[in-house]
Amino acid sequence: MSSLHARLNVLRGPAEPLPHSARTLAALTANPRCDRRTLLDAAGIDKPALATHLGLPQPMKKSRLALDHGLAFERQVTDPEQGVLLSLLRKALQLPLPRAYYKDINNLRHGNGTAPLGLRRTHTSQLILGTAEGKSTPHTLLDHPVLTLNVAGRQTYLEPDAIALRHDDVFHIVEIRSFPVIHGRADPLKAAVALTQAAAYILALRELLTRTHRPATQVSDTVVLINPRNFTFQPTATTYNAAPQIKSLSRHLTRLDRLPDLLETLPPDTTCDLATSPDGTPTRPRDNLIAALATMKPHYTPGCRHHCDLATHCRTEARNRGSIGALGTTVRDDLAGIDTLHTALDLADNHVRAISDHEDTTHALRHAQRIHDELTRDST
Repeated sequence: MSSLHARLNVLRGPAEPLPHSARTLAALTANPRCDRRTLLDAAGIDKPALATHLGLPQPMKKSRLALDHGLAFERQVTDPEQGVLLSLLRKALQLPLPRAYYKDINNLRHGNGTAPLGLRRTHTSQLILGTAEGKSTPHTLLDHPVLTLNVAGRQTYLEPDAIALRHDDVFHIVEIRSFPVIHGRADPLKAAVALTQAAAYILALRELLTRTHRPATQVSDTVVLINPRNFTFQPTATTYNAAPQIKSLSRHLTRLDRLPDLLETLPPDTTCDLATSPDGTPTRPRDNLIAALATMKPHYTPGCRHHCDLATHCRTEARNRGSIGALGTTVRDDLAGIDTLHTALDLADNHVRAISDHEDTTHALRHAQRIHDELTRDST
């Protein structure tokens, strides 16, 4: 075991590491400056368990009804008997008329149950490489393929609910999502998340091909999103260029190489071990756990509430420090270079001299303070 992984094991404790997924990899791009998130994710620490032990409110999750709706939509689209998916892809990617070869990796059996991830990944690799080398049917649809991606030196399994497709000598990733496309436009934030997760699959597929000396260009930057049209259950296909998301995710995966430097900033015995009893109940004092988290530098923004279980804890820390970031990205950007509310208020009240590099910001703060004072006088 490498010293890096040994140190991450100490940070996590005896619990089994939680694996990465396309969703957690996409979260890396949402707040790449958060060292705390980087360390916790790299060690595979159960953030929901930490949040529960700290008494933090849980992020809103999809209702059972919404999950069932999404699964029903996916089943409708991928049913090979109905041929919905192939019809959509023929239109979106100008596929030729002959029927594509279809394989559902989830139906690969091993004994009396579904095959383990490793075997499913091997079968996926064989089918994809056979297609890439021209040994399989030219147009291949793989339902629920299993891929791997190197994340901080570990092979991470990725399980797309999508399909990998080879067309015109390149593969395309197809993502099936239950949020609607209304009058030809999807919600931009939801589409961006879907594309970032698709970027993880693209990178994994490229990694598979390059390991066998195939060109990465055999995997297209173009992603096909399948969504319900308007407020119906009727699916529609839309193509997107995911190059920005691929570039962003690649950059943040590379940033994980700084893990040794981040670990060096922590006391050697730092751990997030919850010290669970035989019945699974955490016994570690909360103050002790909070002190361990405090050794890891956070970078809170209001957007953290949408993708991190520890957001409430980090928000409280940020407010206690008077962090500008706690007020949102707009305020943070407007006051770029001024890190605390205390400094901003002192500048606005003319209690300190203007910072030479931020004279314009200081002028704006003092102008806003004068307007506030005038409005306060007028109201009295």
